[in-house]
Amino acid sequence: MRRPRHNNRIPNLGGRRALVLHREHANVSALLRQLVAIGLDAQEAWPALPYDAEQADFLFFDVDMACNEQFPWQPGEAPMPLIALIGSEAPGRVEWAMSHRADAHLVKPIGSAGIYSTLLIALQKFEERKAVASEINDLRQQVAERGAIVRAVLKLMEQGLNEHEAFSALRSLAMDERVTLEEAAHGLIQGGARQRRLG
Repeated sequence: MRRPRHNNRIPNLGGRRALVLHREHANVSALLRQLVAIGLDAQEAWPALPYDAEQADFLFFDVDMACNEQFPWQPGEAPMPLIALIGSEAPGRVEWAMSHRADAHLVKPIGSAGIYSTLLIALQKFEERKAVASEINDLRQQVAERGAIVRAVLKLMEQGLNEHEAFSALRSLAMDERVTLEEAAHGLIQGGARQRRLG
């Protein structure tokens, strides 16, 4: 599988929006100050995320206290980079954070160092993950399309054509209909396309 290319340019984080899903705490205050200093629009939320949470550019979440019900998406399907805020390293809580595919993490207590680089790492990992998911989806689509061509050729072979003749008939059908081979195959399978038999 082709790996996504790395973009070595450091993105400008100014103006991006960060949500911090964490109960009120000195750690949150320190984090919000640093995010604002970096240039982000930072907002604290607890226990519920705001209605427009999916529009955020980053989400920090408390590994110690947060739960699945606080997220409006399924584990691993967050629409933005996730950064886990880890206080306790209890295996169950770390495993839960991993199930949400956190792109980076910060260990509490939170100081003034490491937040900027954590944001950049999380953004890069998230974009890599999206690129890989998109590539996998494309490959699945290609496999599905090839399967449709095979089924269409088999359908034509049921009429007495050999494999070469059936494929040629499908290709001719696609040319006549001015559609792709895959579209012709789907049409033939569904019975909506004109079937031609080559003698």
